[in-house]
This record gives sequence, structure tokens and C-alpha cells, in this order.
Amino acid sequence: MKYHLVTLGCPKNKVDSDGMEMLLRSANYRPTERQQDADVLIVNTCGFLEAAKEESIGVLQELGRRKRKHQILVAAGCLVQRNGAEVVERVPKVDGLLGTRRWMEVLELLAQIRSGKDRRRLERYTMLGDAEPTNVSYLGANHAPALLGDPAADFAVATPRPPVTAGSAYLKISDGCNAPCAFCTIPSFKGKLRSRPLDAIVDEASALVAAGARELVIVAQDTTDYGRDHGEPNSLPRLLSAICNRTDERLRWVRLMYAYPGHVSDELIEVMATQPKIVPYLDMPLQHGDPRTLRRMRRPSRLEIVYDHIEKLRAAMPEIALRTTFIVGYPGETEEEFQGLLDFVRAIEFDKVGAFTFSPEPGTPSAEQPDPVDEEVKQERYARLMETQQPISLRKNQAQVGRTLDVLVEGEGEIEGSGDPLLLARSYRDAPEIDGLVLVPGVRGVAPGAMIEVHINGAMEYDLVGEPLIAEVFSSKRMTAIELETPR
Repeated sequence: MKYHLVTLGCPKNKVDSDGMEMLLRSANYRPTERQQDADVLIVNTCGFLEAAKEESIGVLQELGRRKRKHQILVAAGCLVQRNGAEVVERVPKVDGLLGTRRWMEVLELLAQIRSGKDRRRLERYTMLGDAEPTNVSYLGANHAPALLGDPAADFAVATPRPPVTAGSAYLKISDGCNAPCAFCTIPSFKGKLRSRPLDAIVDEASALVAAGARELVIVAQDTTDYGRDHGEPNSLPRLLSAICNRTDERLRWVRLMYAYPGHVSDELIEVMATQPKIVPYLDMPLQHGDPRTLRRMRRPSRLEIVYDHIEKLRAAMPEIALRTTFIVGYPGETEEEFQGLLDFVRAIEFDKVGAFTFSPEPGTPSAEQPDPVDEEVKQERYARLMETQQPISLRKNQAQVGRTLDVLVEGEGEIEGSGDPLLLARSYRDAPEIDGLVLVPGVRGVAPGAMIEVHINGAMEYDLVGEPLIAEVFSSKRMTAIELETPR
């Protein structure tokens, strides 16, 4: 039996897809890139934004259009949890739905689809009150649905060891969110914060390292809220210490994503600064830089707290790379407020900045707020924000020229025009998939997941350029193999 799995959305979805893959492989399913060769088609959907929802529906519809009689089509993940009935309506050839916390029951769902047993009415697929998802599964557009197991299933369930790609692996420590952000749909389908047990996380971290992970990227809706649901706020420093202390030397980098402003404690900063495995990098999505916009967003609006956190982080880790994300064109955002955001960006000088134009999401408070910003104005402000950040990013990268950095190899490419080989890698300053790269021209044959030292000799707005510290490393002119640090 073969499966074809498509993952859409954020790294947290990638973690769930990896878990499904391990379960499928354990049941003797084998992956295939070709839809026509698969017995099972699975789309792990994203429902965060309307555009992501439409992308997920489009992928499902295309798979359904080309689906053969013997094939099973399953929709999983966030869109299913948020709009399961709409998925059934718009994708008539879907055979099963799998909610966000039920991915570990994918084999049971496939078995029930094949057997047609335990069918129940579609009305059972609902959302309970208080933003708590039912986490149900459904059998077929032309069948009756099925409810699998305990609807309260959560992270007490052991997570199968996911595969590792290019030496890096995501490690999800919680799901759901307690933040009241006015623009966000996540609590409506992910539910409230649920933290995984510390020992289960550390066990998974050790298994990932044994499988070849040199880097663990810590993810959650809000990593800094870890443990609060268990009455243990500020538990993240203890968790990070446990991961570092209970994994062996093969783990080189631990990277922290999605920190909430106001939750970056002195204890967290101390652990980051003193644990050698934790890279000096922090992603702290702030969403805006003007207090008036932040209050309408229902986000922390006391910018002096942000300034204080960043001052402490930079004092403890002078080489830290700071990343954030902003939303432009939020309802009511005036030109003055947008200028406040630009002034904030210039004052902080973040190393990395991501940005989105506001998208009103049905069911969120922001969708009902007055004074929407014209789409053309949104796009113009987005361009101005990125133009403001680009020279800052370039200066930050130029400061790396002359340094020698450890880099994690991701793959190979070619220099446009010449066809000469180009090694693609990342330094501690770059998170996978969202930040820049370290480009190493004239090098080939280094396995993804290897770590090598590179002397930085060039910088662009988003990427660095370097050369291997040992010149004969698999050069394009002299294929001389040397002993490299590669995954076991």
C-alpha cells in the first residue's frame, strides 16, 4: 500500500504530518510522490487565513478530480477542525476527515473507511462551546460519519518519532492557545492551550537526535506559555534545560520560535544565554509597533516591555538574531499609526522581519471592526515596511562578514547563468523555511544534514555568502573527500 501526503501551512502541521507518516510506515504503507500510484491521499490542511483555506480546498478538489475508484482521500488538520462541513460540501469525493488532535488515529480512520463500520450522522461533526473542538473523524461525503475514540484525546498520547529532514526537525511542545488576539482564528479550532508532558517531549527530542537531527526547532502557538495549563507558568526554561541536558552531543542547535511578548522571563533569557546548545536566536511575533493598533488587536500594547526584553536579550547574548512578524492594514490603522510601526522598526533594528497584509477572518472580532483599510493602501504599506527593513537587514548581514560560522547543509543548487555548483546552508541566524541562507559557491557533494565551518565573505539583504574553512571540501574542480560531520 502506498500513500501520498500533502502538508500545507505552518511547521506545527509538519510535525503532525511527520507523525502520521511514521504510523503509516509502521503499517507497511510506503510514500509516493505520484498521486496516481497512491492507495491513500492525505492533505493536512491549513485554516488560519481565508487564502490558506482556499488553497487547502483547491488542493483537495484537484486530488478529488483526479482520484481513482480504489483510492481513499482524507482531509486532515486545521481546516477540517474549523470548517469540516464546508470541506464535505465543496469536496464531494473526500472519504474521511481527521481533526487536529486526531492525526494519531489515521490508521483507525482508514480501517473504518474500508470496513464502513461504526457510521454515524453528519450532525455529530460539530464544534462544542467555549472554543473546544470535538476532534472527531468523518467517513465519506456519501457515507455517514464516524466518531473515533475519546473526543478529549490530547498530548498525553505518545507521539511517534517523526522523520528528520536535512538534519533539522520541529519539536511541538503544546497545542492550542489562550491569547485573546482579535484577528486570530486558532483558538476557535485548536482550543485552549494544552501542554505536552515534559518527559514525553524530552523522549521525542532524544529519538529525533538518534534519527539524525542536529537541530531541534521548538514550536507551539505560544512556546513561552508552556506549562501554564498545568499550573506551572514559566516552565519553558526548565523544559529547554531538560532537552539540552538529556540529549547527547549529536544535538548541536536548539532554536526557539513563537515567543509571546511579555512572557520572555529573566529565567528564559538566562537559560538561553548559558546552555551552549540553545542558539542565540529568538522569534517573537509582535504584530505591530503602535500601541493604538495593538490595543485594537487585543495584543500587549506596552512597548516599554518589549524594549526591556530586547535590551536584556542583547545584553545576555550580544550575537543574538531577533526575528518578528507584523500585520499591516489592520482595521482603523491610520497613517500616523503606520508611521509608528516604521519608527518602531527603525528603533529596534530587528535582524529578521516578516510581514502580512491584514485578512479579515469570519468569526473573529477583527472582522467586525470598523474603518477597514483599502487593499491598495495595505499593499503600499507592506512595500514601505519591507523597504524600511531591507537596509537594516543588510547592515546586520554585513556585520557577519569576516566571521567563521558553523552552518547546517540543506542541499545543493546552481549559480544562475553559469551552472556552477552552489551549496545551500543555514547558520544559527536562520530558521528553516522562513529566513535566509548561507550560499557557498563552487562546492558540491556535501550531504544534507552535515555541519561545516564557513568563512563569511559576502552579504546581501537576506542571504550570506561564504567559503568552506577547509578549501578542499568537495570543490567543483577537485573532488577531494574529507571527513565531515554527518548524521549517523
